[in-house]
Amino acid sequence: MKLTRAAVEGFIKKPDAKVRAVLLHGPDAGLVRERMNLLTTAVAGSVDDPFRVSELSASVVRDDPARLADEAAALSFSGGRRVVRLRGEDADGRLETALAKAFESFFETSVGESLVIVAVGEVGSRAALVRVFEAAAAGAAIGCYLDDERTLEGVIRDTMKRANLEPTADALAYLVDHLGGNREVTRRELEKLALYVGHPGAVTEDDAIACVGDGAALALDDLVMAVGDGDQPTVQRIYARLLDEGTSPISVLGAVARHVIRLREAAARVAKGASPDQAVSSLKPPPFFKVKPRLVGQAGRWSVALADRALEMLTEAELRAKSTDMPAAAVIERAMMQIAGAGRRR
Repeated sequence: MKLTRAAVEGFIKKPDAKVRAVLLHGPDAGLVRERMNLLTTAVAGSVDDPFRVSELSASVVRDDPARLADEAAALSFSGGRRVVRLRGEDADGRLETALAKAFESFFETSVGESLVIVAVGEVGSRAALVRVFEAAAAGAAIGCYLDDERTLEGVIRDTMKRANLEPTADALAYLVDHLGGNREVTRRELEKLALYVGHPGAVTEDDAIACVGDGAALALDDLVMAVGDGDQPTVQRIYARLLDEGTSPISVLGAVARHVIRLREAAARVAKGASPDQAVSSLKPPPFFKVKPRLVGQAGRWSVALADRALEMLTEAELRAKSTDMPAAAVIERAMMQIAGAGRRR
């Protein structure tokens, strides 16, 4: 079955006992790992119980499909339901096809009560492996996508609340602008911020700036602003650096798309008679004050039509990156350069 976004959190906290295997897939590797650990803990009590948790590689299942059924049928020495964790984050097309065949057989013939959790990276929504899990009554497929502004704000508030902290409006806006792209990194940065503040109460913008502001998140922020400015050399330079640091090209594409959506909102308000400053000031969440002047300048240059075309180009690039043999990094770089060029010419 395919779980809706609304049903995912409840399922992860209390997995349906009828579900024998869960597929976690998507571009946010940190969210994939977070959900794998949460599911494991919900079923087995912890992620490191040697009697109730076992690890299995995708290549082992490809070479010996029967091993999957054997692991799932094994009983725990200490009692309770077992978890079998299968990692295939780097699975290529052939390995993904092999896993699809293995799980098609698994859902038809397997016995036992163990929960199998499969973690893979970015695969198409119509990939064979995803279809197998969505079609199986005893299977569940969960997409792990990059946080948008709404979900990112929820993650920030939830993490801060656990530490008895409450971010001010300015601090929240800064954190939304400088986090995202990888749930695991976002959580780590927020935990670091909680330690920095050190006591219950408010988290100010100064606290957020002092603790969260370097690394890939800030570089990603610089990149999306460069795309909006039409600064192609800076786009190339920062993009190369992000790739060298291990940032997913798909996560970069998502960040650029979110920025273009905000530009479209501002451009639509300008088209109705608002000044660029008024249009940008009305955005929710409000932009961080240090980037607001650049965003105002972009709002004055971009049109709704240009933003719509840019979003079409990003969607096309994502489809090509996921469904063809073309290198995703090169496909996405070309789209960003074209969008930056169009923005500069305007």
